[in-house]
Amino acid sequence: MSTPARRYPYVGPPELRAAAGPHTAARVLRDTADLDVWLSGRGAAESGEPFTFVVAPDGLLRLAPRRSEHVACAGGGEVLAAGEMGFDRAFGRWTVREVTNQSTGYCPDLGSWHAVARALDGLGVEHPGGFTHEVVFRRCERCHECSVVREGDFVCVFCGSDLPSAWNIAS
Repeated sequence: MSTPARRYPYVGPPELRAAAGPHTAARVLRDTADLDVWLSGRGAAESGEPFTFVVAPDGLLRLAPRRSEHVACAGGGEVLAAGEMGFDRAFGRWTVREVTNQSTGYCPDLGSWHAVARALDGLGVEHPGGFTHEVVFRRCERCHECSVVREGDFVCVFCGSDLPSAWNIAS
């Protein structure tokens, strides 16, 4: 029996959550036809950039234009994963060219990849097998700010304190 996926609560600015509602511009992807319709409707410039994505608690992938807030893409709720995702079309099929967990509103751990893989596998979309760019988030236990760990240096950029080795954003 598999362990249930971790749910990530929104930890970003409250005013962004307040502006997010259950009806957003995000596209819920239930099958490859949904993906094809949504991606085919994007312009050339937009298609060249990664899109905002979340995997909702129902396990479905939701996509929105890149400059969309993750919390809006999620309709204000919790997620199993969040980040940015870029696609290519090859041999008549969409494939994921890049995918990150870069979301400062949810700060998902690297383990959120499993939810992304399940959502993409459910759609039959080829993917790289892991995040192509990993972002490590930690909350400073001294000043309580969220930091991005760069180059394995677990030091808070705000106060200089050591950051914990384990993910702790929701605590």
